[in-house]
Amino acid sequence: MLGFLPRQIRVLPDRFSVCQIASMADVPDEEYVFISRTPDEISLVCRSESVPESAPARDDGWRGMVIQGCLDFSLVGILNRLLEILAERSISVFAVSTYNTDYLFVKGSSLDSAVQALKEEAYDVVFEDFFPHRGY
Repeated sequence: MLGFLPRQIRVLPDRFSVCQIASMADVPDEEYVFISRTPDEISLVCRSESVPESAPARDDGWRGMVIQGCLDFSLVGILNRLLEILAERSISVFAVSTYNTDYLFVKGSSLDSAVQALKEEAYDVVFEDFFPHRGY
């Protein structure tokens, strides 16, 4: 819907890692897996407990936030505004976009500050405590 600006951010319960992997065969088969492949590397974002043992490099301790709603490609500046809010408070962000939405990853030690910053800018930040479809 043109003009719709999402104002809700959902914090995922899992802890994530950003890592490099040697092969696409190392990609875990689970929800919330983000893959980037170039001629020089394969990067992976996944739950920390799912990082392949063979990963040559990894950075643990990330928390994920999802911009709620399906974001139309005609919408401009949504990700930029969120990044500005967090940058103004010196919060480092690793952003990933999918076809439908954007995900922001911040270090766990910065999560409380990120949530507070977004709330101060009138974003509704909700915490997802469990995945009902996972059975816990």
